[in-house]
Amino acid sequence: MIFLKNMTIWQKVNDRCLVKDFNFILNKNNKVAIIGEEGNGKSTLLKLIYDERLILDYCEYRGSFDKGNYKLGYLEQMLDEKWLDYQVIDYILADDFIDFQMMGEFKKLLQQFKLKSKIDQQLMRSLSGGEIVKIQLIKLLLANPDILLLDEPTNDLDIETLEWLENFIVEIEKPVIFISHDETLLEKTANVIVHLEQIKKKNECRHIVEKIDYQSYIDQRIKMIEKTTQIAKKQREVQKKKKRKLQQIYEKVEHQQETISRKDPHGAKLLKKKIKSLKAQEKRFAKEESEFLDFYETEEAIKLWFAQQPIKSNRLILKLEQANFLVHNKEIQKIKLEVNSFEKIVIIGENGVGKTTLLKYCYEKIKENSYIKVGYMPQNYTELMDKEEIAFKFLTKSLDNKEITKVRTLMGCLKFTSDEMEAKISELSGGQKAKLYLLKLVINEYDVILLDEPTRNLSPLSNPIIREVLKNYKGAIISVSHDRKYIADVVEKVYKLTNQGLEIINL
Repeated sequence: MIFLKNMTIWQKVNDRCLVKDFNFILNKNNKVAIIGEEGNGKSTLLKLIYDERLILDYCEYRGSFDKGNYKLGYLEQMLDEKWLDYQVIDYILADDFIDFQMMGEFKKLLQQFKLKSKIDQQLMRSLSGGEIVKIQLIKLLLANPDILLLDEPTNDLDIETLEWLENFIVEIEKPVIFISHDETLLEKTANVIVHLEQIKKKNECRHIVEKIDYQSYIDQRIKMIEKTTQIAKKQREVQKKKKRKLQQIYEKVEHQQETISRKDPHGAKLLKKKIKSLKAQEKRFAKEESEFLDFYETEEAIKLWFAQQPIKSNRLILKLEQANFLVHNKEIQKIKLEVNSFEKIVIIGENGVGKTTLLKYCYEKIKENSYIKVGYMPQNYTELMDKEEIAFKFLTKSLDNKEITKVRTLMGCLKFTSDEMEAKISELSGGQKAKLYLLKLVINEYDVILLDEPTRNLSPLSNPIIREVLKNYKGAIISVSHDRKYIADVVEKVYKLTNQGLEIINL
């Protein structure tokens, strides 16, 4: 249906290649997951397939593609800010394929996504992150495209909508190409994997295309890496023994050369011949080594860790009792919540119910305690970021050389290149901004951290490592998340926020 032939994409600013000689055919009913680390070109490739003009300001490409006469529908990763001051209905109708005759279908989709019918009169900026994604999906479905291109469609969606989206992707009889950090969704939906990698300190790109499901791909990859590592180690171990034996012979012959009598020219000639043979053997060894299997370089080997927490004793750090706050001019009551020093909790609930508002409220309450150092990671990273600031400077309190070295080392552990460390924050991908925030939490050694959708935009390959880091964190975590693996692996208590209040639940 769609053909890409010998497609190569590279960035203008640093001439870094994102995709090289990429060949791909999209067939009917393919559910294609594009995976890879942050900044590897996943969104760029998706934009190129949709409309190559979207990447021309920062990338160049060569190669050919044929999209036929198919109508493509594209869900962008983040809504363009120009739409934020539009009413929902005006945003929906700002599309040549949608008109007032489709309002009946629009109302049905609002019900399907559990959105209020009157939401169409609200400004886009008044919606929660999950509600915005739902409205984007509704607009996409109303346009009725032949092929769906989805960039992080799971961002901020509640669990019920995530499960609906999984079923939708599986059951729709149309090709879908999507990018997602949600491992559960990947496991349940993808039947083709496109893996984009940057190796050798991002000086080379590599891509893998497999027509299998996500979990099979991960299992196959692990086995391949283990087998490659085993063979590479064995080759080097055997070679080391052979070289050690050769060195022993070499030393013996050299000793014989030093002690041989001048009266034995025949013996000296034999030893000289022996030395020549040993040198030839050395050359053969060097040739063999050049043909050794390389250790398979992977990207997911990121490193991150928290220092030991300064709070040593378990104490109450937050107590909310009958706290009231407003969400969309509606008061939420019955908010009872107690959190101790070492607890890890998550708040779930439908989109728009007020989870982010509650998390911000908790943050302000904890800040009132002078003995507690509290850090906050927002859902929208741009809230607390200067887009023009250089990335590494976002993490530094001063320009002290020791601090700068520490920051650069930590950024290197998360696979930031020197160019990316010096780049403006506006030039980084959503996942790279998320990593910056995580590093900020690490560097500042907080007693408590509040996280609003901490795994959104992060690679599904690095998310298991991030989860392990958060699980081992010695302080308290208060979070909002719909990432089912994060909920299963990291948190100890799950609270659900509804219009009636907050209650603890068992999943």
